[in-house]
Amino acid sequence: MKCPYCGHLDNKVIDSRLNKDKTITRRRRACDQCDQRFTTYERIEVMLPMLVKKDGRREPWDRGKIVTGLEKACEKRPVSMADIDRFVDAIEGRLQDTGGKEVPTTRVGEWVMEALPELDEVAYVRFASVYRQFKDVNEFMNELKGFLAEKDK
Repeated sequence: MKCPYCGHLDNKVIDSRLNKDKTITRRRRACDQCDQRFTTYERIEVMLPMLVKKDGRREPWDRGKIVTGLEKACEKRPVSMADIDRFVDAIEGRLQDTGGKEVPTTRVGEWVMEALPELDEVAYVRFASVYRQFKDVNEFMNELKGFLAEKDK
């Protein structure tokens, strides 16, 4: 592991801990050259299926894209980064569970739309307004009416 302070490659692990879900290992390290301490995180790299875009292009899963979208949807809302990480972990789990080599991005979007109201209802409305690409206010209102009808069930 390269030291972020001096670039030296030799360091020692001072402490290792697993997160609550036991999916990420946090390691405190000390550089042998400059004695600075830094933290690294290890996560198992799982081969996830390729995503098939609406136009037919294929691209690999990019966790950062969905995290960024959720951060924007949850901006100024009482949703922690830990909540967003757990949410994205669940989406990744569903991707793994498909067992296929390719998954349409529309399916991933629907998974997000299904689960997002449980995370934050305002974030759901924000995400839906971008994801559904409403053409006018009436389409937006129809989505809201459908959401409220489902919520009241």
